[in-house]
Amino acid sequence: MTRPERPGAGLADALKRLRKAANLSGERLAVRCAMSQSKISRIERGRILPSVVDVERILKALDVPAEAGRELVTLARQANVQHTSWRTAAEMGLWRQQTELKALAESAIVVRQFLPAIPSGLLQTEEYARQVLTPTVPGDVSWNTERAVQARMESQEVLRHTSRKFVFLMPEHAVRWMRADRDVVARQCTHMAEVAELSNVDIAVIPQSAEVHASPLNVFVIYDDRLVTAELFSGEVVLRDPRDISYHLNLFAYFLDAALVGDNATAFLREVGSEIMRERG
Repeated sequence: MTRPERPGAGLADALKRLRKAANLSGERLAVRCAMSQSKISRIERGRILPSVVDVERILKALDVPAEAGRELVTLARQANVQHTSWRTAAEMGLWRQQTELKALAESAIVVRQFLPAIPSGLLQTEEYARQVLTPTVPGDVSWNTERAVQARMESQEVLRHTSRKFVFLMPEHAVRWMRADRDVVARQCTHMAEVAELSNVDIAVIPQSAEVHASPLNVFVIYDDRLVTAELFSGEVVLRDPRDISYHLNLFAYFLDAALVGDNATAFLREVGSEIMRERG
């Protein structure tokens, strides 16, 4: 879904052509728009995706008329927000998405996941993942469930890379949501408590009793400070604009401030698992 391809390649080429048409070197353009020369170079080579603000500053520095630059500003907005539907993912093979998500995680130093619905695929047991990945609602997209489950299990290997940090944050109702059979959910809670013991993994839970003045609207994942993915019922949105990334970092910090962390969160997960097993009768 979020393939490591060059988003906005046409934008990079257009900006380079405009600079050359203005007979400006990269160094001179950098001075005019108060950027580093290395950033200008990386933008033109497609190594980094410029934000809308970056593009507007470059166009102003090149004296490009507003009417002529409008198309490039629109292109920048489109490049910084990418949507892929689950139907498209299914046509490609959902297992491929799992592989791509693993590659994204491997490219980051810190991965923060906000999970208002159910635990992350990186935390799921095989039996829980199988029930989650099995279509249940009329109109759900159909895919090869077993291959998707296998890919999801393989993607969890990234948690063993101790050079990376993972922070999983979820409200209590996401832990308790009966997305699968009761005994499966109970074992899922115990499994998360065990994963939380890894030195590079933090699992935080916002208890129902916490007073939180914001709504947990959707799943989002932040990769360092460069990329955010957000899940919708219809698909996934990728955000690359620095302002969007900064806002989601602020959201994550706000929700995390209300959560149980460390040993308290681990103990909570074990207790919920035991409680669900007792209720199973």
